Amino acid sequence: MADTTLLKAAILVVSDTASKDPSTDKVGDALTNVFSTAGSNTWDQPIIKIVPDDVLEIQRAICGWTDGPDWVNFICVSGGTGFASKDITPEAVSPLIHRHASGLVHGMLAASLKVTPFAMMSRPVAGVRDKTLIVTLPGSPKGAKENLEAIIKLLPHACSQAAGANSRALHAGGIKKLEADAGVSSSSSPPQPASHAHHHHHHHDHSHGHSHGHAIPRAHTNPSERPQSNDPNAGPNRRYRESPYPMLSVDEALKLISEHTPEPNIIEAPVTTAIVGSVVAEDIYAAEAVPAYRASIVDGYAVIAPETPNSGPNTRGIFPVASITHANEGGTLTPLEPGTIARITTGAPLPPNANAVVMVEDTVLASSTPDGLEEATVEILTSEIQPGENVREPGSDVALGSLILRQGDLITSVGGEIGLLAATGTRTVKIYQKPRVGVLSTGDELVEHNDPRKLTGGQIRDSNRLSLLSCLTSWGFPTVDLGIARDTPAGELEQHLRDALRGVGTAQHSVDVIITTGGVSMGELDLLKPTIERSLGGTIHFGRVSMKPGKPTTFATVPFKPSSSGAAQQGQQQERHNKLIFALPGNPASALVTLNLFVLPSLHKLMGMGRRQGAGSVAPVPSPSSLGLPLVSVTLAHPFPADPKRTDYHRAVVTASRSDGRLYATSTGVEGVGQRSSRVGSLASANALVVVRPGRGKVDEGALVEALMLGSVVAGV
Repeated sequence: MADTTLLKAAILVVSDTASKDPSTDKVGDALTNVFSTAGSNTWDQPIIKIVPDDVLEIQRAICGWTDGPDWVNFICVSGGTGFASKDITPEAVSPLIHRHASGLVHGMLAASLKVTPFAMMSRPVAGVRDKTLIVTLPGSPKGAKENLEAIIKLLPHACSQAAGANSRALHAGGIKKLEADAGVSSSSSPPQPASHAHHHHHHHDHSHGHSHGHAIPRAHTNPSERPQSNDPNAGPNRRYRESPYPMLSVDEALKLISEHTPEPNIIEAPVTTAIVGSVVAEDIYAAEAVPAYRASIVDGYAVIAPETPNSGPNTRGIFPVASITHANEGGTLTPLEPGTIARITTGAPLPPNANAVVMVEDTVLASSTPDGLEEATVEILTSEIQPGENVREPGSDVALGSLILRQGDLITSVGGEIGLLAATGTRTVKIYQKPRVGVLSTGDELVEHNDPRKLTGGQIRDSNRLSLLSCLTSWGFPTVDLGIARDTPAGELEQHLRDALRGVGTAQHSVDVIITTGGVSMGELDLLKPTIERSLGGTIHFGRVSMKPGKPTTFATVPFKPSSSGAAQQGQQQERHNKLIFALPGNPASALVTLNLFVLPSLHKLMGMGRRQGAGSVAPVPSPSSLGLPLVSVTLAHPFPADPKRTDYHRAVVTASRSDGRLYATSTGVEGVGQRSSRVGSLASANALVVVRPGRGKVDEGALVEALMLGSVVAGV
């Protein structure tokens, strides 16, 4: 049985090649020998695990060794630290680290640089997660061994401190005693291994022969250079008293959202009502002319009109009715003989030789058939019928091959666009795929809105999720109800988010965008930001916005590689995509205001809204003015309060005056109460957000201001 006083170490080998064939791995044995050489009375036999070059696989392995009851003292991760497109180990490990250890990084690099200048081509990471020290090493056995040897004597001291040992007692004898205990001195140099070339490159092949025309996303700054959320494991006494995220303007926040929202995906879909609300992804040309034949535009009689006056018999007189032509599917039409006419209905094709149609109003019945049921002869009362009269020529509505819809056109519910596609025989069309949006509520205090039980203590009903799902559905986006996640560190919240990205568990479909409410303020149980950063390896692009309501609104991206069993079987590398997370405040009005203000423009970009292929441009670019809510100018019907520092998005009802044609805005706030972000009713009847810029006092009645329209304008008096 192992001595429980020994330090526990784990070796994580990151390699696609070794994960498929463990016999190819040489790193595990090399590092195990280093621990053994350092002292069997110090280190237990290391645990070895091999994972492919996959961010989630790396993070799962590390969290399994750090977050559970059987945590280890030290983890060394070998592989994936170079500059190849597949080298993503630093990006996977950095978000998991709670406290970075740059000294260990410098020590390893200093030792390696004495061997080869190519040590500069490595990107090591070191730090502490909970009570575990984590260090990344090169992928080659030699490089990994040399890096570990450079720091191995200092690791027992570092691991003891990370595990919670009394720091004062450890340092009581001074630095000299610490050096003596570790077997090092200030004059000693790191080990000098035999020279080797390019030792920071993997012996396991990480190129895989795939370029895919893309680079794997990587951060361009160190975590220490970026603002970090509260560490939920540090305890309430160490949480931030002020947000580490800079306060951005609304325009700055919208710019970041636009920059980090991916380009839309293109799919081919059949022409049905299911594509209503979608954006066309290519120019579409008429596959058929409309009409496809010469057709009558009236009910009457097809005739042969003289091409020029006096060139033949005119149309006035009594003529036998030779045939009847209806607007339906039929066979070959009998040519019209001179001196005869054919009864015809609106939309029906003209028989061959006919070149005009006489309206039924310009005729009278001359005689009937012997059975009295049909017309035998008809008298035409006018001689002024011209060739082409009352005739719709082929392609007169839509010419064959003409441009009928442009890239970027919206297929509206009015029916014109889809009717045009149907009329021209277009069976399929390329459109931009609409993003699927998941909505998740967070908080221990939430209960389902339809829970029959009486509320107790601090419980509140989850109204936000239903409101946001309703709004998203009205916009035409497919949605997934992700339920409620409790305030549990590194547990339920993280699992809900991962399930939503993968489309498992409570999420029946994977989502492109996750919207959460709650958990983004400064409380000790506001865990969304640290979960995104530290557990999912995501990047928070902003965490505060200078606006009212909605200041703690957060926007983040999370790298995600979709699973594909077919691609996996063929050995294909799946491209990583950025999934978006909008973390909205928990107050009802704040959640709906920020949904409209920040989420809608991103969804519009994802669905291809406003994209136009300009002359000479390589790719269509969305116009910012076409994304999000429409902006109008309104006149204030009464004074509106202004916040001295933040722009206020005031919920209002905009009415169109019939007397002067102007738009007037009236607040939905209650006199003396105003529009607190927690007021559920402030958006119940609102159809606009009036933009009130920062200032002192109030904006006067009659002032002309901007308003973002949430819905249709109300008809006034």
